[in-house]
Amino acid sequence: MENLLNHIIKTNKKYANYGQVASYIPELRKSNAEDLGICIIDKNNKIYCAGDYKTKFTIQSVSKTIILAMALMDNDWSYVFSKVGMEPSGDPFNSIMKLETDDTTKPCNPMINAGAIVTTSLIKGDSLKEKEERMLSFFRKISKNENLNINKAVYESEKLTGDRNRAMAYLLKNDGVIAGDVDEILDLYFKQCSIEVDAVDLARIGLLFANYGVDIETGERVLSESVSRMVKTFMVTCGMYDSSGEFAIKVGIPAKSGVGGGVMASVPKKMGIGVYGPSLDKKGNSIAGIKVLEDLSKQLELSIF
Repeated sequence: MENLLNHIIKTNKKYANYGQVASYIPELRKSNAEDLGICIIDKNNKIYCAGDYKTKFTIQSVSKTIILAMALMDNDWSYVFSKVGMEPSGDPFNSIMKLETDDTTKPCNPMINAGAIVTTSLIKGDSLKEKEERMLSFFRKISKNENLNINKAVYESEKLTGDRNRAMAYLLKNDGVIAGDVDEILDLYFKQCSIEVDAVDLARIGLLFANYGVDIETGERVLSESVSRMVKTFMVTCGMYDSSGEFAIKVGIPAKSGVGGGVMASVPKKMGIGVYGPSLDKKGNSIAGIKVLEDLSKQLELSIF
């Protein structure tokens, strides 16, 4: 397996030259565009890695899957989906347009920024500090990494430049979709996106979803089967921004990307996959990372379709 992964990384590293690192968050400009790494953890808890899999990066939009899981654990699912929809948007992840033009004011799904702001607002806690502690604790639990933490420089950079997200949040507040203090909700949102991980952490989280919420090592049920299934379904339909359909055809596995360069994938009952490649295509996905997943899916016949 490791020989295969090394070959796939070597073959696809050239594609990083066709993209660019995210620049709208100033701290993300510091990433090395040529980095490319992968980690796979299979159903027998065997770990296979290649390339720059130890490189740290911020989780960004991959966090939306985890926050959705928390929102569904904290609230009845019917209440969650009264606030956020279940349909692909077909628009960029940071689009604000449908909040004004659709018949309904709620965001299309939890994998776009507006939808993730809604699910973040549904996290339980008596204070921002308690919500942050609960969030970090859950991220650490499902990644099995007690050292996960928020990258303060990225958080501050996101907070400084997050005016588009503020506009979305105030629209959502105005329309009664979110309740509570907008600044606190956004603060938690910026912090969740700024949690620092590596490809191994993403593979471990992906494996939990792949195993329908049961910890592969201990047998503990961390997530209900229904929550795990819902999250994976959103990963298939909306997880790769407005390239989700093309990704489903070419790769065919549940996955979620982030502008930090990470991609988390879950192959049901088989494996969790973490990929890192910060050079992005125009839609915000890791350009070389997607090529890696295409090759891996073909070689191992991973498509669920």
